[in-house]
Parts: sequence; C-alpha cells; structure tokens
Amino acid sequence: MALARPHHARERERADRARRTKTLVEEAAAASDQEREAILEELVRTNMGVARSVATRYRHRGVPLEDLEQVAYLALVRVAHTYDPSRGNDFMSYAVPSIRGEVRRYFRDQCWMIRPPRRVQEMQGKLAATESELSTDLGHPPSAAELANEMDEPVSDVEEALSANGCFSPTSLDQPTSTEASSIGDQMGEPEAGISAAEARVVLAPVVRRLTPRERKILEMRFFADRTQREIGEEIGVTQMQVSRLLSGLLARLREELEAGAAS
Repeated sequence: MALARPHHARERERADRARRTKTLVEEAAAASDQEREAILEELVRTNMGVARSVATRYRHRGVPLEDLEQVAYLALVRVAHTYDPSRGNDFMSYAVPSIRGEVRRYFRDQCWMIRPPRRVQEMQGKLAATESELSTDLGHPPSAAELANEMDEPVSDVEEALSANGCFSPTSLDQPTSTEASSIGDQMGEPEAGISAAEARVVLAPVVRRLTPRERKILEMRFFADRTQREIGEEIGVTQMQVSRLLSGLLARLREELEAGAAS
C-alpha cells in the first residue's frame, strides 16, 4: 500500500512545478513558432498533474474518471496555446479556472442520460466543487443545509439538484434487488395487452359516429376487413380511383376533427 507523501514534499514539488512553468512561459514568449510548439508541449506535460487533480474533484458522479481526465488534459492544451502573459496574471491562475470550467461544461452538455432543467444542471456544477471543498473542511459529507449556506442558495434548490444526481447514471434495471434473486426489471409490470387499441377506440368513437353509414362501411372494409381498394369499389359500385379519393378525404377529416378536439 502506497503511503501519502509528506506535506513538505508536496510543497516542494508544487514550488518546482511553478518555477518550471514560469521558465517555460517566458521561453515560449521569446521563441520562434517552431520552437514555441515544443515548449508548449513541455508546459502541458509539466502541468498534467494539475489537470488531473481538477478532474479528480468530480469523480464518483456517474462519469468515468478517465473521461474527465481527458477533458481536463484537452483544456490544459488549449490554455497553454491561448495564455497571454502580457495580461498580468500567472499561468496557473488562468489555467485552473479554465480547466474547471471545461469539466463542468462537459457534465452540463454531455453527461446527462436524463436531462433536468438548465437551472438544476447549473446548480449541479456548483455543487460538485462546493461539496468536495466542504467535505475536506468539515471532515464529513456536508448536508444539504450546509451546502446551501456555503453557496448562499435556498435549501430547496440544493435538495432538488442533489436528487438529480441519478440523471447522470440511472440505476440499471438489471441490478439485483436486495430481498429477492431477481432484478429491478423483473419486478416491473408488463404492458397491458390491447391498451393502445382501447385508447384509440375511446378517442375515435365520437368522431366515427359523425360519419355517414357509407363512410363507416368504407373504413370498416379497408381497416378492419383488410379489403383492397378494388374490392371496396366493387362492393359499393365505384372505381378504385374514387375509393382512393374517398379514403384520403375521410382520413383528412378524421385527422382535423381529432386535432380540433385535442386543442379545445
């Protein structure tokens, strides 16, 4: 089992990385285009641990850590190529918020299997960082009330966002239940046979009753008896072309009446 590095070792490593980063940024600013690319590659390699650390704060939220790390690495590459030292801020002050924002956007835009309202998605992004920080400060997972107080948000909004965690990775229907040797899906009811037909009859019955006996007969022969247009024409004494026009007109009328009924 690997032991955690002493605090002073981590501090020394951070200081070394900061010095190396500063040197590489200065070299990139003075280099030719070809040389600059090689220097920026080294700048990215030097700070991959920072990107990995940002991604790690969002683990255990339904998205593989490897995916989050890839998003963070790509963000770091983009930051390395767009950073402008003349603006006065140091590289890490620019890089960390940019990487964190990219990871949050990935959650917001790509990771919802069931997409809740935008305000809940945005609250989820804030929760991810706040919950990690508070857990470290408090020494235990923060409650909804503690999170709401830290974020200055209503407790009800925080609770709603917390309840949406499963939208990233809903429970599989193949997951076994705790009491029986069966899955969640096994305990779900089967679709009721004939329910769709029953619903259609309820909706169509009032409309069909307004048709003439001849029109109802044409519909019955075509859709219940499965008669061809030629057979229907021979039965009612018209041509196949006339049957086609009659059916088109009947279906258009039925559609209009159903849409008018739905809108009223």
